Amino acid sequence: MLIIDAERTRSLLPFAELVPALETAFCEPVEVPLRHNHSIAPDSDSPGCMLLMPAWNRQGFLGIKTVTIYPHNASKGRPGLHSTYMLHNAETGAPLALIDGNEITSRRTAAASALAASFLSREDAASLLVVGAGRVASLLAYAYRAVRPIRQVAVWDINPAQAATLVEQLQRDGFEAWVADDLEAACAHADIVTCATLSTTPLILRDWLRDGTHLDLIGGFTPQMRETDDACFAGTSVFVDTYEAVLKAGDLLSPLASGALLESDIRSNLASLCQGKHPGRATAKEITVFKAVGTALEDLAAAQLVYLQHSK
Repeated sequence: MLIIDAERTRSLLPFAELVPALETAFCEPVEVPLRHNHSIAPDSDSPGCMLLMPAWNRQGFLGIKTVTIYPHNASKGRPGLHSTYMLHNAETGAPLALIDGNEITSRRTAAASALAASFLSREDAASLLVVGAGRVASLLAYAYRAVRPIRQVAVWDINPAQAATLVEQLQRDGFEAWVADDLEAACAHADIVTCATLSTTPLILRDWLRDGTHLDLIGGFTPQMRETDDACFAGTSVFVDTYEAVLKAGDLLSPLASGALLESDIRSNLASLCQGKHPGRATAKEITVFKAVGTALEDLAAAQLVYLQHSK
């Protein structure tokens, strides 16, 4: 069994290869059971949670991602989240590789965001607003550059120093980048607005979005988390990664409850976009919205790519 660490995993998942690998995976048969969610010592001083995300395909691969979340670790100076990925041979069950799960998750999340944008953003989109400056947010400009001619990148974060650090990195890598002090003004400038935060209150308002904008929401994954107001889903073209998103994402649950969005208003999921069952963006002026919560299909596709690249 191979053990592939974070650095090697990162090197084997360039976005120019990962984005098309995800597109292929969404076009092929795959089994993705609902994720398991288990509370660990909920009545203790350090309660935790474990997520189990299995998937298998007809290419002979079976995998499961484990994620442990311990919020109280932050007060001890330790990471609150740990993730691993175990890849197996689907025909024999034999373990093939243990892969760094944090790199798998962050890179496939950014790549899926870019994949959706390849169908939903304008082809000439060149300016990007990144809301957030954490692990996933730091990858988004690079992922989007694999599908669109991104040259300008504004970064906003609740911690301006963290935003500045990301901006310096982007500038070193050839982007025209700056810290956004005013979110409303930054939205007015952006062709694509992508949000990767843990916010529980809306950060982006519908009134700030100009015609033709693509709004990408990948941060919120619980009913309590919000990155936008309800109005962002009224009169816009709404897409999701999987229909599981309507069960768990606060950004969708709130407008569905208020009537700003009907479930029948959701145009398509990512699989239908990849398979050509929906054309994606229809006009240059429409505002498109993509809400993602992640799927084990993406983890499996990324792990499969790592294994095959490593084995060359």
